Amino acid sequence: MNAFGNVQCEPNSVFLWSALDLPQAISQTIHIDAIPYTPFQLHSLVIAAFASLVAPFGGFYASAFKRSINAKDFSSVIPGHGGLTDRFDCQFLMGLFSYVYYTSLIREHRVGLGSVMETVVTRLSAEDQVELYRELARYLKGQGKL
Repeated sequence: MNAFGNVQCEPNSVFLWSALDLPQAISQTIHIDAIPYTPFQLHSLVIAAFASLVAPFGGFYASAFKRSINAKDFSSVIPGHGGLTDRFDCQFLMGLFSYVYYTSLIREHRVGLGSVMETVVTRLSAEDQVELYRELARYLKGQGKL
């Protein structure tokens, strides 16, 4: 028995190869019609640019915020923060950027049967569940599926 025997998954579209067609003037000069790429590579460039150009200034942003609230360090605002941990402000900025970037531009929102069933069971009253059942049965009969 193999744990990985019948594993199937659909890759995220960010990892699927595409081709970037070059303008004719450039393609005739370098004798290449298209450049293969994955969207992952483009996202990596954006994240790397942010990490190298903006995130290092996280300490400056934190200092400006501390000045605005008249605090020496964040130990009075964030328990356990201050001193050495003040040096990791760029990490917090990078983490926030990565989370927002991923959730808004990369993550695919797929609705599956499991999530629909969970919503039906946990958020609908018994009467609404019965009504949903009747409407779904009516729809499937109309489609010739039942």
